[in-house]
Amino acid sequence: MNHRQINVLVFGASGMVGQGVLRECLADPRVGTLTTIGRNGSGPHHPKISEIIHADLLNYAAIESQLKDFDACLFCLGVSSAGLTEDDYRRVTYDLTLAAARTLAGLNPQMTFIYVSGAGTDSSGAGRVMWARIKGETENALLGLPFKASYMLRPGIIRPLGGIKSKTRSYRLFYAAFAPLLPLLHAALPNQIMSTKQVGLAMLYLATHGYPKAVLESRDIGIAAAKAAEN
Repeated sequence: MNHRQINVLVFGASGMVGQGVLRECLADPRVGTLTTIGRNGSGPHHPKISEIIHADLLNYAAIESQLKDFDACLFCLGVSSAGLTEDDYRRVTYDLTLAAARTLAGLNPQMTFIYVSGAGTDSSGAGRVMWARIKGETENALLGLPFKASYMLRPGIIRPLGGIKSKTRSYRLFYAAFAPLLPLLHAALPNQIMSTKQVGLAMLYLATHGYPKAVLESRDIGIAAAKAAEN
């Protein structure tokens, strides 16, 4: 897959990470087609981008014909657990992700599925921290699906670049307050803080080249991003 164009499907394209991923996909000539899927249009408008607007992200039976022939899925859809009950967080994290992934695995056995998880995720699925446990259960379930390859990304703090903004108010306030410090912290702590560009580059590298590990912590994401920049 390294020497041909790939067809990419993106979930969560309007979010902070998703916006960064879209930018790298648009800039990479190896991406032939770029399709976003969500309940609403995500923008930006570009000849390479096509959108699938689908209201029920727990059921894809009506649009299965549009979800075939993809080489990679970059799954950037997620929410903060703040203010959510465990049942609500599980629904939008585990249930929603697996509904999409199970459908795609059946339609695209050649697909590489890349999931943006988070630093501190609990792979045991039995820890006391609700969000970490559910993220861990989600990762484990994804790794058990019959994709060509699956990768779980666990970034720490992500620094938005190029005017990208988070849709989560608390995150926007955090980035506004610490914006002057983030470049310095990024330079000082490259394994804990990374940019939206790095996450996007890393996902594309995984889609086109793969990686020795299925679960990538921040350091691995940085390595994959650096390798992508070299190619």
